[in-house]
Amino acid sequence: MGIGSIPVPSRRRRAPCTRRSTSACLPRSTRVLRIRARSVHPVTAPPIEDGAVLVDAAGRIAAIGPHSQVAAPPEARALEFPDAVLVPGLVNCHTHLELTHLAGKNAEREFAPWIRAIRALKDATTPEEFSRSAEQGVRDCWAAGVTCVADTGSTGAPLEALARLGARGVYYQEVFGPDPTKCGASLSELAAAVRRLRPLATGRARLGVSPHAPYTVSEPLYRATAELARRERLPVAVHLAESREETALVRDGAGPFADALRARGIPVPAHNCTPVQYLLRLGVLQRATGWLCIHCVQVDGPDIESLRNAGAAVALCPRSNRAHGHGTAPLPLFRRAGLAVGFGTDSVVSTGDVDLWSEAGAAGLEGSEALRMLTLDGARALGLDAEIGSLDVGKQADLAVFASTALHRPPLPSTALLTVVAGRVVHG
Repeated sequence: MGIGSIPVPSRRRRAPCTRRSTSACLPRSTRVLRIRARSVHPVTAPPIEDGAVLVDAAGRIAAIGPHSQVAAPPEARALEFPDAVLVPGLVNCHTHLELTHLAGKNAEREFAPWIRAIRALKDATTPEEFSRSAEQGVRDCWAAGVTCVADTGSTGAPLEALARLGARGVYYQEVFGPDPTKCGASLSELAAAVRRLRPLATGRARLGVSPHAPYTVSEPLYRATAELARRERLPVAVHLAESREETALVRDGAGPFADALRARGIPVPAHNCTPVQYLLRLGVLQRATGWLCIHCVQVDGPDIESLRNAGAAVALCPRSNRAHGHGTAPLPLFRRAGLAVGFGTDSVVSTGDVDLWSEAGAAGLEGSEALRMLTLDGARALGLDAEIGSLDVGKQADLAVFASTALHRPPLPSTALLTVVAGRVVHG
């Protein structure tokens, strides 16, 4: 889905926004860019007809306004898109880039068998293939106009790819361990992975942790991971309230996940509560670490209030939820409660691509509402809205250009004409 119903901006001109003495202090660099488009959509301000954005050599937005009022220094590289729209780079709040090579390779319909099939496919993948897969995933995101990702994985390959390519994103290292007697071993593996990956988490690439889901993580491992995150000041992502099978496991101690755990000799108590309330009872949803709760389909009013009170953000994946028959997340209720909510494409095994416009369309959004959720709201969900998500002077120059026709008749998947990350052209 494109940003279809954005109104055609009026011809009233507005003065450009500029940093004080910007042009005088710009160093000579081929990275200075001036991008002109049929319309520029800052998100935090009305669209600008025949607008332009100036990007300085530090990779930040130096000026934005009508084309005639945005001067460029002599060294600027000029890019013009007379029949296109310039928007902030899109923010994908949930991906599994290390699984890019598995697109179309899991035909299981039911969720629990689908999860088991993914594990088998991952076990058959070499480290080199994970590395290639993650790098291709980053490039696929750039081609889709995505300039920031929130990725969860178990191999570390996505963070390595982000760092190697100079991409922007948060990588959450997953930890698994449903057997409470093996919590120590799982935590040791996670701590070792964090130590190994920390040197890569500089600048645009950030590191977090992810206790995968209630059906793969024991109570003591949840608590230990939350404590590690608090101690190391790492953000946390968790798959939560995604499926009816997960709810049956937590609430009733029943269903396919419960059966699989009992078959391994792991006790499965009934907690008589929702997955959200379960984590609250464990005391792990902490404001200090900024939890990103992925999916949140099987939630009720008290759950939403609890998430808000815990300062949690939500990543919605409408197409993945639809593909697995999980239902529809209550987006209007999340927004009414003031939760930070963004969209994610989940793994391409579920959705086939990383097209965020299709996620917005699956949620029934279009126009400026869709654009805001795919940019500024997504950045807010990741705690990055001070740096990215809108076209404002001083912010990082993460930008995307789409054909004007894509606003009303988007090709599927939607392909960007140009993608810029921190002032560097990475696609187009």
